[in-house]
Amino acid sequence: MIPAPFDYKRASSAAEAISLISEYGEDAKFLAGGHSLLPLMKLRLASPAVLIDIARITDLSYIKDAGDHIAIGALTRHHDVEYSSVLKQHAPLLAHAAGFVGDPQIRHRGTIGGSIAHADPASDLPATTLALGATYVVQGPNGTREIAASNFYKGFLESDLAADEMLTEIRIPKMNGAGWSFQKFNRRAQDWAIVGVAAWRRGSESGVALVNMDNTPVLATSVSAALASGGSIADASQKAAAEARPSGDNNATAEYRTHLAKVLVRRALETASA
Repeated sequence: MIPAPFDYKRASSAAEAISLISEYGEDAKFLAGGHSLLPLMKLRLASPAVLIDIARITDLSYIKDAGDHIAIGALTRHHDVEYSSVLKQHAPLLAHAAGFVGDPQIRHRGTIGGSIAHADPASDLPATTLALGATYVVQGPNGTREIAASNFYKGFLESDLAADEMLTEIRIPKMNGAGWSFQKFNRRAQDWAIVGVAAWRRGSESGVALVNMDNTPVLATSVSAALASGGSIADASQKAAAEARPSGDNNATAEYRTHLAKVLVRRALETASA
């Protein structure tokens, strides 16, 4: 398939990118790795009049220790997230999950910010950053604002990003020795998850989020509440789908996804608690 005609603009800085998106509004889309947007354009499911290429804004590619959290530039490649020594020390769950994104070619081109901004519930990193209690920093013509990951995802491929805003940074709280696990059930290594689970636990505190169990990434608060009240892992895992509304497709029925979520949450919590 061939995309509909579009104009192409290349931004050399975040300020220029925001200026361009403000000028063209909802008719424009940002292009970074392009792994999500370009297939939609080829299928004519997305037809932006203008593509704003932000892939060469080097100032938004970094991983920094920022005290109580790790700051990650939105244009940081999945490969760099996977192999970051800073993340392996302070947020190993995110580094590990990044290694499950697509294949090596995708991980060398795709960006963590692109994955989060696209807001696909079947993607690994939106759910993982949600489980970790991340904060997303977005910038627009009216300045910068911070959005908790729990408030960011609004619907299928919909987020709290305004049409004239750009995600610039992801802030991940340090895990401070918490146990963790990332579980992903799929047919082939590079496939989207049929169901995935990102989880961490430190004493009575925990965070659990689900991949591909609703039209947004799902924070399984009932699981964490059960653990905090002294419930067993087996009992807590039975609440895995309490906040989810899974749907069926060619890969799995809703009932099968619910069963998988309970199994994978139990496995993840057992690993995180070991």
